Amino acid sequence: MPVTRRDLLKVGAGAAAAALASTETVAAAASASAAGRFDLAAPATQLIWKKALYDETVLQSFAFDNTNGHIYLAQLKNGSGSAAAGDLCVTKLSPSGSVLGHMYLKGFGHGVQIGVEPSGGSAYLWTETDAVADGSGNAWGRRLARFKFVNGQTLTPSSSALTKYTLISGATSTTCAIDPSTNRLIMRCRVDGQARFVAYSLAAVKAGTATKLYDVAQPSGLGVFQGYTAYGDYLYLLDGTAYGTANPAPGNTYITCVDLRTGAKVQRSLSQAGKSLDYREPEGMAIQIVSGQPRLCLGLASGTAGARKASIFYKSALI
Repeated sequence: MPVTRRDLLKVGAGAAAAALASTETVAAAASASAAGRFDLAAPATQLIWKKALYDETVLQSFAFDNTNGHIYLAQLKNGSGSAAAGDLCVTKLSPSGSVLGHMYLKGFGHGVQIGVEPSGGSAYLWTETDAVADGSGNAWGRRLARFKFVNGQTLTPSSSALTKYTLISGATSTTCAIDPSTNRLIMRCRVDGQARFVAYSLAAVKAGTATKLYDVAQPSGLGVFQGYTAYGDYLYLLDGTAYGTANPAPGNTYITCVDLRTGAKVQRSLSQAGKSLDYREPEGMAIQIVSGQPRLCLGLASGTAGARKASIFYKSALI
């Protein structure tokens, strides 16, 4: 039979409906991948136990390349002047904790949190940069930087390998994490002395068209801040200090969940993960994706000065 104009319109309408349904399915799947929040009261499982990093300093933060299965960990570079100069070492680990490579970042900051963006078989790191000393022996970044991980390379803030971003004019102590479930970049910074968390589309940041998706203040009542990450619409914060006379086992390590949409504190729970570790200082958080399932991970430093070790634990129960 001959095909009429009405038949073509029907076919076109059907194709449009199918495309819309496909788009809605993809959107629903993306939304579902980031649904729910982690139960902070659930027990933690050991992922990495007392592994030596490239330099022997305390682990500061870490992030996962969930495409290639690698872990990138930031620490202060060996040397007594590294904290004041903002010199960092980044160690690349295998899933079992074997050292696969390292980079040095001189004049970048303190390494409180980093992000990883997988790219084919390699990865780009997101860190703070343009460190400024605060007079207390530490230096903190003022901008964000994106660069490819290249084993053995040393970068400075003036290196051509960096792409820099100023997302909030005048912000200080800038660090970031990347939520792999939503491809959002979460920046922690200080604005007029107040610590804030601001969420952006990672793609928009790279394109230079970033606008704030969420902007919330850090809640009150936390201890010494040690790291953060995000999954979906929830932010997870880590605070606490190393074991000591005034802080015996099981310690004062807490994880706090914050609703990124409202800034409300949703849950706060004491973590006893790795409580048998010596020293045991909480350091860094990240999201790992394994077989499509998310894990909320926290880092712990242990060992003696000059021979520090890194451990990672995770929680996977969702509410």
